[in-house]
Amino acid sequence: MRPYARQASVPWLGTRKRGKGAVTTPSAALKMAFFAAGGDIKRQGTNPPELVAAAHAGSFSLTLANELGVARYHPRQIDTMAAVTMEDLAAGWTMTQIHLDVIAAVPRVAECDFVDAALRAKANCPISRALNANNSMRAKLNRLEAPPRTKSRRILNGT
Repeated sequence: MRPYARQASVPWLGTRKRGKGAVTTPSAALKMAFFAAGGDIKRQGTNPPELVAAAHAGSFSLTLANELGVARYHPRQIDTMAAVTMEDLAAGWTMTQIHLDVIAAVPRVAECDFVDAALRAKANCPISRALNANNSMRAKLNRLEAPPRTKSRRILNGT
């Protein structure tokens, strides 16, 4: 596959605390979407950590679908939620944690095969690799043939 690039533009007006901006993408998926500082919960719109979480969740879901396909499984649904933690450190605001919660419905997959695919996806996801933060994940197989088990496997930092 040939390399490709995607872009977004953001005009920002004002300081970090009192400023505001608008994100626009050429695809028009985001067109002048309002955003503000991540900790400013009084305003409507999005913020950079939320956009990173959205990109990470989408990229991980695509990567897991690919890993399951390589293993000859056909997922019906993959739901990924990404949570980005920001902390005000001495160096400034820093993304210190990204946690993925994944629930997938995959017919006829053994749990060990699902966990292996999830770990490969965590290692191979382009957004996971691009971010320099502590990435953790919990992956849960949603059994289609039987009621869901109450036990889920928590996967932290590749363990």
